[in-house]
Amino acid sequence: MAKYLITIVGPTAIGKTSLSIALAQHYKCDIISCDSRQFFKEMKIGTAVPSSEELAGAKHHFIQNKSIFENYTVGDFEKEAISKLDELYLTHDFVVMVGGSGLYVDAVLKGFDAFPEIDIAIRLAVKQNYEKLGLDYLQTELKLRDPNYFEVVAKENPQRMMRALEVCIGSEKPYSSFLNQMKNTRNFTPILIGLEAERSVIYDRINQRVDVMVNDGLLAEAKYLFTYKYLNALQTVGYRELFSYFDGEISLEFAIEEIKKNTRRFAKRQLTWFKRNEETKWFDYLADKNDIRNYISEIIHNS
Repeated sequence: MAKYLITIVGPTAIGKTSLSIALAQHYKCDIISCDSRQFFKEMKIGTAVPSSEELAGAKHHFIQNKSIFENYTVGDFEKEAISKLDELYLTHDFVVMVGGSGLYVDAVLKGFDAFPEIDIAIRLAVKQNYEKLGLDYLQTELKLRDPNYFEVVAKENPQRMMRALEVCIGSEKPYSSFLNQMKNTRNFTPILIGLEAERSVIYDRINQRVDVMVNDGLLAEAKYLFTYKYLNALQTVGYRELFSYFDGEISLEFAIEEIKKNTRRFAKRQLTWFKRNEETKWFDYLADKNDIRNYISEIIHNS
C-alpha cells in the first residue's frame, strides 16, 4: 500500500498541535515535529513545546531531542527525519508531520537544496561586515541582491541571512534561485493541510500565548539560558528580547511587547512561505476535523 505523510502547516499559535494529535489518533500513527526550536531540550516554555498531556496523546519524534550546544542544521534534520520515516513506514501507512519551520518542512518533502561552494574569503568578509555594521547591513544587502528571499527569511536571524548573502555574492545569483531545484525521490505521498485565520485572530492568539508563556515561567527559563545567549539556537523570538531586558537595555514590559510584535511578524513570514505551495489545502482554524479527514480520504482515493 502507498505511504502518506500528512503535513500540517500554518502560522504559530493557530492550533497545529491539536489537529496533528487528532489526526495521529485517527490514523493510529506517529507524529514528526519539524519545529526548528522545539528540537532543543533547554528551550521548552519559549518554544511552546506540546504539554505532557499532548505528548501522551500520540507518539512524537524530534521534540526536545537535541541540546543547544549541538551544531544541528536543516541538513542534519532532513537525514534523520527521512531515516525515521523509513522506519515508521515499515509498520505504518501514515505519518503526521507538523511544524511552522518552512525550511525544515521543505527539506523533508523535497530534499535539501544544493548550493555552490563559496570562497572562504567571501564568508569571512560577510561575517566581519555583520560584526561591524550589524543586522542593518545584512538586511539591506540581502534585500538588494535577493528581494524574493528577503520577503520570507527570518530577518532577526543573522546566521540565515549571512548564509544567503554569501551565496548571492559568491555565485552572483540570488540565493532563492537555488531553492527547490533538486527534487529528491521520496517513498511517500505528501498531503498538505494548512490552517489559517483572519490576521486579527492570529495576532490575538499570539498575544494570549505570550502572556501564558510569561505566566508559565518564561523569564526564569530565559534567565537560565542568558549565559549562552551567543548560541545560534537562542537567536530566537521570546529569548532575544528578554536577554536585552537582562542586559538593562529595555524594560520588562517593553520586552514582552517586543516578543508579541516579533512573533506576529514571524507569523506573517510563515504564511508568506507556506502560501507559495499551491498543493496545500487551506482550512479555517475552527474547521470541523471531519471535513479535514474527508479531504485526506479524497486525496488517498484519487492517488
